[in-house]
Amino acid sequence: MNAQALAKRDAVGETVEEAISHTIPSPAAPISGNSQWEKVAGRLRAQFGEATFRSWLKPIEFSGLRSGTVSLAVPTRFMREWVQTHYQDALLRAWQTEDATVRAVDVFVKPAAFDKGRQITPNVPPSSSAPMVEDIPVQPATYASRPAIHVVDAADTPSSIQLDPRFTFDNFVVGKPNELAYAAARRVAESNSVSPGGNPLFLYGGVGLGKTHLMHAIAQHIRVTNPRRRVLYLSAEKFMYEFIRSLRDKNTMEFKEQFRSVDVLMVDDVQFISGKDSTQEEFFHTFNALVDQNKQVVISGDRSPSDLDGIEERVRSRLGWGLVVDVHATTYELRLGILQSKVEKLGASVPREVLEFLAHRITSNVRELEGALNRVVAHSTLVGHGIDLESTGHVLRDLIRANDRKVTVEDIQRKVAEHFNIKLADMYSARRSRMVARPRQVAMFLAKRLTTLSLPEIGRKFGGKDHTTVMHAVKRIEELCLEDPHIREDVDLLERLMQS
Repeated sequence: MNAQALAKRDAVGETVEEAISHTIPSPAAPISGNSQWEKVAGRLRAQFGEATFRSWLKPIEFSGLRSGTVSLAVPTRFMREWVQTHYQDALLRAWQTEDATVRAVDVFVKPAAFDKGRQITPNVPPSSSAPMVEDIPVQPATYASRPAIHVVDAADTPSSIQLDPRFTFDNFVVGKPNELAYAAARRVAESNSVSPGGNPLFLYGGVGLGKTHLMHAIAQHIRVTNPRRRVLYLSAEKFMYEFIRSLRDKNTMEFKEQFRSVDVLMVDDVQFISGKDSTQEEFFHTFNALVDQNKQVVISGDRSPSDLDGIEERVRSRLGWGLVVDVHATTYELRLGILQSKVEKLGASVPREVLEFLAHRITSNVRELEGALNRVVAHSTLVGHGIDLESTGHVLRDLIRANDRKVTVEDIQRKVAEHFNIKLADMYSARRSRMVARPRQVAMFLAKRLTTLSLPEIGRKFGGKDHTTVMHAVKRIEELCLEDPHIREDVDLLERLMQS
């Protein structure tokens, strides 16, 4: 990106930050109090660092100092509770350092200006100049024709909902790996109020495990049973483009009203806003405003909040505030149940032995599993041949071959233990001697390289190790492969063995 574009992006980002964090001016406070607050704020910035200060302490406004009590204003109840829980003592100590007569700090809520209906228009370039925001050029003609949001309420018609009618709770096959996610989603859909400890509901897991199915099921259930509740469902990508368009058209108030007047906000694939600072800023305040109004938020992602790279700490803390649910990989029993349910809906006649074969051999995700069944049924219908194991193996030979090549962590651990002549149990132990630790690091490195598991999932396979341990192992083996030819030969050999 050239210097002019970077400057433009910085200008937009700064304006957005000012607009979102802008609050109604406080009544005039004594000059001495304001001066003290500036010094206190400086101490807190030095104590907690720039990132924490900017997220939690910078929005605080000094309101007054009377009878030994300092009054500080924050824009939302959520922020007040967070500040009181995490920074109340630090605030008091910092004030007492500046003024020994201070005995208490009182934090109260004063809504931000945009919540009072006051227009805030960022100073963004005209739309004809196609501003650069988050390194993505706005293309008005292309974006305008793209449906961005799915809103569910009493005024909607089915054609405007654009939810997949197949994705309902009745069509969701429940098993051990997803029963908690199903129960949590069902509770959100059936409740008329926000459950304590369940806001936000954050669903995470790999591709094709049912997260989007549950998101659609929640929206459709609410639409049928309680159409007066306004539900806003969209992907994180569309949230970003809506935000960019509001900047381009200088109608950020309309954007804020649209997103903050709903009863349930649902955002799919939140990892997409990774590295998009201005979008994260707006998402942060939208989330904050909804939670403060006791409105339900449902989010999905490919990793847990703590493992989302490129997401600001304050956003991650918000996402992990409520109920975080891992949608685990499927088991054989669940895959077989999904296939049986699918066969009933297709009205097809598929021998049980074929279903068992598919459940054993197609283990990656539910989408691939259902796609395999569709191929088998379609082949039978088109060629007029019955479905049996032989024809199934022929039709799916490419898919089965691809799944057979997939390596598991258990396979890696076994091969590495044999190669380095250590016990398999050492892979899960806490022993730190080099003769055990180095092979274990090699196994973690290969697990990261040859499987699709996340770092926390790999750590759990190694006796409950933390994801930071896996990160360190991967980095260390990468370094050793560059420095030590013997290690590099070992790793290359093991990798070839695993893929052969």
